Amino acid sequence: MDPHHVLAGPGALGAGAELFAAVGAVADWTVANSWWLVLVAAAALAGWEALQKRLAVEALSRRTYLELVPAGEFDPSAEQIWRQGMQLVRAAGSGPWWTPRRARALRLRLRSDGTRPLTYRIEAPASAYALLAQTPYGGRVQAKPVYPVADKRRDHTVRAVLTLHGKPGSRLRNVPLDPDPLQPLIDAVADLNADLGDLAEVCVDLASASRWQLAAHRFHTMQQARNQARREAQREARWMSQDSTDSMPTTLGRLLDPAHWQGTRRGQMVMSPQPRRLDRDAVLGKLANSPGLVRVQILVRCASDAAGRAEARLARIGAAMDVYAGASRLASQGWSLGPVRIGPDRWPWRDRFDERWSSGLMRPARAGWAHVEELAGLLKPPTRQAQVPLLESDMPTFERGKDLLPQGWYRGPDGRERLLATHEDDTLFEIQSGKAGWGKTMRALVHAVASAHNGRGLAFVDPHGDSLTDAARYLAHQEIMKRFALFDLTVRQPDDLLGCWNLLDMSGGQPPHEVTAAVVEAFAAPLGWDDAGTPRALTVLTKAVEALVAVNAAAVAARVPTQQATLFQIRPLLTDPHFRSLAVATLDEESRRWWTSIFPDLPKEALPTVLNPLERLGANPVVRAFLGCPVSGYDIRRAMDKGHVLWICPPGTGPTDRLLVSLIVRDFLRAGLSRRDLPEKKRRAFRFYLDELISLDQGSDTVLAEITEQLRKFGARLHGMTQLLNRLSPTTRAALLQNASCLSTTAGSIEAITQITNQWPDTVTPRDVTALKRWWHYASFTIHGERIGPLRIRGPELKEVFGDLARPKETTALRQAAHVNTGARPLSVLTEVALAQEQKVRGFLTNKRTTPATSADDAKDQYR
Repeated sequence: MDPHHVLAGPGALGAGAELFAAVGAVADWTVANSWWLVLVAAAALAGWEALQKRLAVEALSRRTYLELVPAGEFDPSAEQIWRQGMQLVRAAGSGPWWTPRRARALRLRLRSDGTRPLTYRIEAPASAYALLAQTPYGGRVQAKPVYPVADKRRDHTVRAVLTLHGKPGSRLRNVPLDPDPLQPLIDAVADLNADLGDLAEVCVDLASASRWQLAAHRFHTMQQARNQARREAQREARWMSQDSTDSMPTTLGRLLDPAHWQGTRRGQMVMSPQPRRLDRDAVLGKLANSPGLVRVQILVRCASDAAGRAEARLARIGAAMDVYAGASRLASQGWSLGPVRIGPDRWPWRDRFDERWSSGLMRPARAGWAHVEELAGLLKPPTRQAQVPLLESDMPTFERGKDLLPQGWYRGPDGRERLLATHEDDTLFEIQSGKAGWGKTMRALVHAVASAHNGRGLAFVDPHGDSLTDAARYLAHQEIMKRFALFDLTVRQPDDLLGCWNLLDMSGGQPPHEVTAAVVEAFAAPLGWDDAGTPRALTVLTKAVEALVAVNAAAVAARVPTQQATLFQIRPLLTDPHFRSLAVATLDEESRRWWTSIFPDLPKEALPTVLNPLERLGANPVVRAFLGCPVSGYDIRRAMDKGHVLWICPPGTGPTDRLLVSLIVRDFLRAGLSRRDLPEKKRRAFRFYLDELISLDQGSDTVLAEITEQLRKFGARLHGMTQLLNRLSPTTRAALLQNASCLSTTAGSIEAITQITNQWPDTVTPRDVTALKRWWHYASFTIHGERIGPLRIRGPELKEVFGDLARPKETTALRQAAHVNTGARPLSVLTEVALAQEQKVRGFLTNKRTTPATSADDAKDQYR
């Protein structure tokens, strides 16, 4: 034996004994002083926790707040939502290096308080602002910096925490993007009442999962699955290890075939089944893949000043979250004990909830693991598929004295009906289409009465002559009577009063060339005259009007405006050589040259083209009296500048009547363009209401298109009504639809309705419109430059909107005031004046003398 080995043995044993003795001494000291060690460890943990909390509070105080405002056509793809989700996860992990894990979180706040629809905010570390300011949704979503939410205190508040319930790794339901996954939540908060202090908020807190937490969770999940597999194997083994002779199949077999079953013995060895092998990806489910995996906590808070409303709202929000229920679901924490709900809304959990709510601390439940794809519906603001309720902040309710125009009755999600309105300055051009007698004219009348009471000017062209009967009682107020003017061409009796309009009247001081151009265009457009087809008629009419305008300018200069020529003097100018020679003498040399050198060579058959329309106008004694007097009481430019209320009733709807209305509309265009001489701020808004647009859109006439394209900047507004929008010319229809701030339609034919519904893609179909009842409309509006609708509304009626303003006993006074303002005279008197006007003009031109001094203003029988 080696002597060294003999000597080393006792020494090694001694060293080991000393080591054991030292360990024992340490253990004895630890046991003897355990309470000190526990105290030190507790103090260290408390200090660490306090430090972590302090750092978390500091980190969470450095937050940025963004509100995502979607455009009306916002329709994200699944890929865009995935990118947004991954961007949010990265933003959640931003912050200073010392930020604790619990504070590395991002909050999505969905909020509604009854004044705005569901708003969507992101609250994230301040360092993530540049990352979040640009969203993968492109220009369809605007990220606006906002301030933190500051709420007033409500009398009643309830709270809830929604957690994921289900097997580890199981997924929420894959909710499709159409309809919008947020729709149930939008519906749950649709009837919030701001007057009652209603408030609902859902906060979705997201945090990226740390590797060790994910690894621990995976291990725990796999361990649970293994244990379950062992239990299943043991249960199966117990069944197999039972004496096979005791089983029913064995007993029956022995009775039927004893020879076959004689070898079976009790206690025969049975092979025990092994636990089944586990598929890791199948067991872990969504936990198997780290990309897009986040920890989530969902906090809900509802409040109201009215008892019971907050609790009901919380229940509806909980039901709205059922849309995500699948293998896993979102359910509220807590349990019920009879009528009492034990949970975040009770002590002692309430304070912890309020801390998380106010600070944004992330303390998700153990099951709070979710994949970005599962939460896709919560990672975006409402899309175009969402049916967002219309709130007071979106479109105001009509109130008199607020410069609003009533549009229609809208029933909200809460069942309350309110009269929607648009602002006067937002309502530029409006188009109404639909069946006759289904409420188009009534809506226009309600508009007009409201605008008149707002102090605005307007002209209502009523081709049927009965709208004033409906509206007069609501206009019979002194303030409106001072501005009201009536031109009723439906009169028949000699004593009926009527104003007059001379298109060639020069007593207003207009430039002669502008008057000439306006009159020629007013005739040529509805008659389809142009340089290619009827150049001769255009030239003859232009020269004739030019000559008579020169005559009238001379009469006004001579202070005898009552001796001015009218349209009906074009016939003697073209057919009577003596009258023509007198008129041409007032022209300058250049203008006379055409009459002396070219006109004599024109064939006689060229003149009827010009004279026939005038003869048709003159054939109606009322129209002749209206157009045949020398000094106008009708002055649309003056009405626009002074804010007058005009009511114009054409004599009918025949071809000649349409020509007259076309002259009126063309004059409106001329007057609007003439406002170039006014500063923009002094151009008062003036509305022009026209029914039966089809009758005005004849041939190459583009007056309606020109009005919508050119007159907005001059303060002119157009409200048009038609039964069949598809019968308008493509040019006119395109201009009206392009510039309309309000579009509406009642029920009608599919072909006619399609022209309107094409402007509302993927919202309202022609079949939806055809199902409308009488007085109901689909309409879209413009509020502060944004389109609202289309909405299903019930058309307003004069009685229900202005019933308290009705003055039926004052309607006679209204008509009397209108006649005074227009300088109206009996139809018989005007007829005599019109028939005698040719001789007066002839006498003025023959005598070349000045009548007694009379100013143009004194001579004009115009409305004041």
